[in-house]
Amino acid sequence: MVGARPVEQKKGADHGIDGKILFRDDPQAAKPEEIVIQVKGGKTGVKDVRDLRGVIDREKAAIGILISLQPATGPMEVEAADVGFYEHKLTHQKYPRLQLRTVKELMDGKGIERPSEAAAVDVTFKKAPESKKKHGQQKDLAL
Repeated sequence: MVGARPVEQKKGADHGIDGKILFRDDPQAAKPEEIVIQVKGGKTGVKDVRDLRGVIDREKAAIGILISLQPATGPMEVEAADVGFYEHKLTHQKYPRLQLRTVKELMDGKGIERPSEAAAVDVTFKKAPESKKKHGQQKDLAL
């Protein structure tokens, strides 16, 4: 629902990352920026927000998103706001660095706040090159 690529599952811990969105806000940058996604199915609290904050710092991610079934509490929102903002390198638009979303909010159309595709190049999923063959030029198979 958020356009993230699942993190490859290996044996052991996932280090707090369930998915990633990659984008470039600087076309000259060698490495894309990351949005890390963490999904929690049970009861969530301030501890989960602090844990995601640690993941954002450790991974040097631009933005982190905590997706849960339950709405965020006041203390969770305060902790998320304390993480600050990510500023786009070209447009200087700011986005909350740690965002809290419920599955219901996502289903209702409230997406994540992130650089738009017009302002950034989304590189989460590589696109296949377009075919050079022109339509209508395929030869019939002689039987």
